[in-house]
Amino acid sequence: MSRRSLLAAGGAVLAVALAACTSNDPLAKQASAGDNKNYIAGDGSVTEYGVADRKDPVQFKAALFDGSAVDSTKFAGQVTVLNFWYAACAPCRVEAPDMQALFTDFKPQGVEFLGVNVRDEKATAEAFERNFGLGYPSIVDKDGGVLLAMTQYVPPAAVPTTLVLDKKGRVSARILGVAEKGTLKALITSALAEN
Repeated sequence: MSRRSLLAAGGAVLAVALAACTSNDPLAKQASAGDNKNYIAGDGSVTEYGVADRKDPVQFKAALFDGSAVDSTKFAGQVTVLNFWYAACAPCRVEAPDMQALFTDFKPQGVEFLGVNVRDEKATAEAFERNFGLGYPSIVDKDGGVLLAMTQYVPPAAVPTTLVLDKKGRVSARILGVAEKGTLKALITSALAEN
């Protein structure tokens, strides 16, 4: 068999293997569907992690759109909500008013909200924030640094994804897809009640 034939056969085997690997993965199917959604939708699933099942406190350093620095070590002692989003993401637009409402409700209790923008330039992100009246800041994460850092604790796997961090900075809950207001409120309240 010639080298060219071997390469062609190898390529065909690889294509079949890749198709088999992704055939049972709904996110991979959606990504390859070519339906111009421009986001990987979550299924709305909620995962809560018991205190004994939580990993170490999350660790990352990043910058906000206003240029100020964010260090996850500063989250210790307070419940923190991280919401992964970008402006063209339709589900992100759906949940934005509820995120702002929860931010307003929980701010007096010291709960920190931070957006993590995974795609936009500053002007686009700021226009989204103005349009939805968001009062909490967002991290610039076009390079995926924060998103990648989260994979060692719990994979975000979709946009939007919302993570609730406990008072020790550990992931206590994850919502893949649109965060329903009542559900997120219950997760935050539960994290606040912990010692």
